[in-house]
Amino acid sequence: MMFAIFLTALLAVSFAEEPKHTPPKVQVYSREPGQFGQENILICRVSGFHPPDISIQLMKDGLELPNANQTDLAFKQNWHFHLTKNVAFKPMPEEKYSCKVTHGSTVKDYAWEPNM
Repeated sequence: MMFAIFLTALLAVSFAEEPKHTPPKVQVYSREPGQFGQENILICRVSGFHPPDISIQLMKDGLELPNANQTDLAFKQNWHFHLTKNVAFKPMPEEKYSCKVTHGSTVKDYAWEPNM
């Protein structure tokens, strides 16, 4: 009986200390200032999220860009995670680039602004 009470108390403390669901902060940018017809790197930085069930897709006109590189999932002391994904690209007029982030059941698309 004492063991069951101890186990219940231990589980309650464990779950109480677990961070709540925190949506990601997303930044979409390019390594160099955007110039049409110039090689560049499209970068999507996703940070401050919990739990770590997340996927990042770099998109061009609604289709995922191939050959993207992603860092390993990392976290800070407070168990908030961060990831970065990047891919080489050559932006052209009328093309739309974005970062599609799926965190749990929430899906959001973040547009790249070329700042040209």
